Amino acid sequence: MDPINHIVILPILLPLVVGAFMLLFSDRRRSMKIALSVGTTLTLLVVAIALVAIAGTPHGDRWSSLIVYPVGNWPPPFGIVLVADRLSALMLLLTAVLANASLLFALARWHGAGPRFYTLFLFLLAGLNGAFLTGDLFNLFVFFEILLAASYGLVLHGSGTARVKAGLHYIPINLIASSLFLVGVSLIYGVTGTLNMADLGRTVPTLPEDSRVLFEIGAAILGIAFLVKAGMWPLSFWLPTTYAAACAPVAAMFAIMTKVGIYVILRLFLLALGDEAGAVEDFGAEWLYFGGMATIAFGAIGVLAAQSMQRLGGYAVLVSSGTLLAAIGTGNSAVISGALYYLAVSTLTIAAYFLLVELIERGRQAGADVLAVTQEMFGDPEEDIEEEDDEIGVAIPATIAVLGGAFVACTALLSGLPPLSGFIAKFAMLSALINEAGTIPARHWALVILLMVSGLAMLIAMTRTGIRTLWVPDEIAIPRVRAIEAIPIGLLLLLCVAMTVMGGPTMRYMEATAQVLYWPAIYANDVLGPAAGGPR
Repeated sequence: MDPINHIVILPILLPLVVGAFMLLFSDRRRSMKIALSVGTTLTLLVVAIALVAIAGTPHGDRWSSLIVYPVGNWPPPFGIVLVADRLSALMLLLTAVLANASLLFALARWHGAGPRFYTLFLFLLAGLNGAFLTGDLFNLFVFFEILLAASYGLVLHGSGTARVKAGLHYIPINLIASSLFLVGVSLIYGVTGTLNMADLGRTVPTLPEDSRVLFEIGAAILGIAFLVKAGMWPLSFWLPTTYAAACAPVAAMFAIMTKVGIYVILRLFLLALGDEAGAVEDFGAEWLYFGGMATIAFGAIGVLAAQSMQRLGGYAVLVSSGTLLAAIGTGNSAVISGALYYLAVSTLTIAAYFLLVELIERGRQAGADVLAVTQEMFGDPEEDIEEEDDEIGVAIPATIAVLGGAFVACTALLSGLPPLSGFIAKFAMLSALINEAGTIPARHWALVILLMVSGLAMLIAMTRTGIRTLWVPDEIAIPRVRAIEAIPIGLLLLLCVAMTVMGGPTMRYMEATAQVLYWPAIYANDVLGPAAGGPR
């Protein structure tokens, strides 16, 4: 094994070991824990960048390289295997970027709002990274449980009635999803005799008819577990409340958690249910497509109806998830490449939005959103009694100007307005749908309309929210914003701008990533060895 391949295990091992080590010390040793946490997240960022560079390096006549790391040196499919390719490296990079931004923001105040924040945060990273790197379903379940266990504590971080209520929804729902996960995995293992993802890709096409039915039942149950985490309607009722209740840095990290379900669905769908899956080809594709469109519609309605900025962000997550699920359901590699671009942009923007909301809300009174909506509907009775003096030339404080500028950037990115990267991502998906070979199905036109309408709904809702929170001078005091809080938001938005400037190279990376996903035989050959390239 090439020594460089050992870096694949670092994104899992490093946060796990450091997080466990910090349990030996009380929270009074805050300076040491801050240094260890920041050092760990920065190291993870460097490792993720290295893996993206390695995975994106052409290998022979292929567009990428793939790193296979057999843990304990047991050969797959019998042993645990970690696999780093273009898609998993991209997800690791997104996770590392969000981790650094969220942790830096938390150091201003939230890191001391509850016990064991640093350990829970690092365990969450270990679970996320493990889920993106693992090459088999059993260890995917293990890493799911690690990240969920950490997220249970982080949802409640900072205490408060709203967080406890959200936790009472979030924890049971995810425990049920974990049980479904085990049932689905058990059925699949009983039918195929393997849980290695690459091995499933070569085993599923050879299943006899009676076994194929059981496999489809197991895949459907497993899919429900993933779709709960991805937030597909109607399984997403828990998500807006949970995301709205979580503290800002935790909500920003949760922006990547819904993408774990998206990642697994995309990975397994193309490996085991793709064009080479025989009789089970495209199993569940219709459900993903129409479920994704329903999620977009539900999210767009929720965005318009949201009476708080936090819930608006939660519904924006649903719009993002629905868009990605519908794109996977198309089975079109060009649409999926645009969806991967959209995944990166929407994740970074939503994370920046949750952090930004925390700063804006500091200058507002509790219940200000509900009061604003009430006044929009029924008017302000005081306006009928008192005649307001017209104010001309009111100066905008610097803090409000900066927050307003960041809010405008989030609005443009989430709405898909040109020329930013949100527009490029949506345009790539729409172009691929419209330019599909042959007659364009009516359902594709429905998806095109939904994507455009959801962008319009987001623009209306964000504009309305921005006006009543940042433009009306008597509704907001000047919040005290520290540099350590403003910098993460600026960096996340700058990354989205960089993806606009570097739109060509970024899009080429996403296109190559989508193409590689459609080569399950090559993936199986790299993971299992040359003898495993075909059916058993």
